[in-house]
Amino acid sequence: MNRGAWFTRALTPAVGILAALVAIGGDEPVQTIEAQGLKFDAPKSWKSGKPSSRMRLAELKVEPTQGDDFAAELVVYAFPGGAGSVDDNIKRWQNQFKDKSDNVPKAEVKKVKCKNIEATRVETAGRYHPAQFGGKAEPDRDDARLYGAIIVTGRVSYFLKMVGPEKTMVKLRPDFDAMLASLTISGE
Repeated sequence: MNRGAWFTRALTPAVGILAALVAIGGDEPVQTIEAQGLKFDAPKSWKSGKPSSRMRLAELKVEPTQGDDFAAELVVYAFPGGAGSVDDNIKRWQNQFKDKSDNVPKAEVKKVKCKNIEATRVETAGRYHPAQFGGKAEPDRDDARLYGAIIVTGRVSYFLKMVGPEKTMVKLRPDFDAMLASLTISGE
């Protein structure tokens, strides 16, 4: 094999990996978010703001994709001692959505590996009716999607809930999954 052919053959896998990273936003700068023992990387385009309540440890907003009419929002919560079972919380999130027949939609649920812990990843979609907790009332949203993660440790349960318009959320799926993969818990 001549030198040029060897070089091309050796370089081809690296080019493929680089192309995959670019396709999922791997070239976008990240910011590290720390919230009461939970730490993860999120794209810098996810604008971190001051939490709107004491229950929220972190809030990040993502501008909507062209044609969508509201921003996606990621909220991080932590509850010492937990806040119900994982299944109870999945059902709570599901019940905030209705499908076209006005039924609670199914949720896709799976375990995912993070850096040093396992999370339960949740995904559902439909007409979103946000829970109201004494703050400003949010309107119902058609064609919305939720990505969530529940992490249960010996001392605290963490909840990451991201909701936004369908097209925006589908575009954000690789970034959300990369964020989960970067997640670490300290003090366990």
